[in-house]
Amino acid sequence: VQVVESGGGLVQAGSSLRLSCAASGSPHSVNRMGWFRQAPGKQRELVAESSAEGTTQYADSVKGRFTISIDKIKQTTQLQMNNLKPDDTAVYYCKLDPRCSTSPCPLAYWGQGTQVTVSS
Repeated sequence: VQVVESGGGLVQAGSSLRLSCAASGSPHSVNRMGWFRQAPGKQRELVAESSAEGTTQYADSVKGRFTISIDKIKQTTQLQMNNLKPDDTAVYYCKLDPRCSTSPCPLAYWGQGTQVTVSS
């Protein structure tokens, strides 16, 4: 299974970026897809996630600025990030939680990450 992120980069504070993630090769359907981030010296944290049914969850620090969307059929997700702040600087990882009807069933698939750097 491949999970590939794209769309990261270096931007100024107040700018916008759109991250994309595409999963391929999974024999399972989507239960949930989401975005996590990890800044240097910090633990990986949830940014936003969405269930296949469209229930979303956001970190308090990004509410009102970030929007997640998923296509459960195509197994893709996007993260629209507006009004970026230097504190948003991190490696952003895409995660897919499968909904399995066969074994083996992994807990999750992860991408390799894409760097987002926000300058002040």
